[in-house]
Amino acid sequence: MLVKDWMTKAVATVEVGDSMQEATRLMKEKEVRMLPVMRKGKLVGVVTDRDLKRASASDATTLEIHELLYLMSKIKVKDIMSKNLVTVPMDYTIEETAEVLLKNKISGAPVVDHQGQVVGIITQNDLFKVIISLTGIRKRGILFAFCLQDQPGSIKAVADVIRAFGGRMASILTSYEGAPEGRRFVYLRMYGVARDKLPGLVESLRSKSQLLYMVDHAADRREIYADVA
Repeated sequence: MLVKDWMTKAVATVEVGDSMQEATRLMKEKEVRMLPVMRKGKLVGVVTDRDLKRASASDATTLEIHELLYLMSKIKVKDIMSKNLVTVPMDYTIEETAEVLLKNKISGAPVVDHQGQVVGIITQNDLFKVIISLTGIRKRGILFAFCLQDQPGSIKAVADVIRAFGGRMASILTSYEGAPEGRRFVYLRMYGVARDKLPGLVESLRSKSQLLYMVDHAADRREIYADVA
């Protein structure tokens, strides 16, 4: 999954000489929390809602509203923008992008093409949308978590059990993070199993695998079967 397919493409930008008031207005109008800052068509920084709040916070409690607006009209974007510029190439994967944001402790970044031109922005909210898409949670259904042997066929074995009960897969995710040696965590979301067959499915899965827990979104029911120390 590439960042170019998930980024916000309609990019609102400000110029270095624009006022803080203009940047605030544009953020509210476009409903964004970050604006790339340009100088003669070249990206030179970003300004965030945090930058705007930081710039006005010390004076906000002591100034009248008209004085605050006047101050905001005089402060320039170049005076408050973040100059330590972090960008993401448009052909980065979503995972690489998440690493960049996490490493730099930022909530978003401009996305650039191979010529360094701004083509979008990617934010934490965009990454949340990816998580929702990957996990298939919009299907609701039921999530099963397993700790399985790290060997060929281990996922197919539990998937076959679910299919035998009429279940359909919405997503299958795996992780080795924190798993015991020689094992991995598997998170399988399914739907389509009749309610009266669900107890039999759970019993069958527990007899043939290490089932950790089940989350039944439709019934708002959560059951913990085992824990991995």
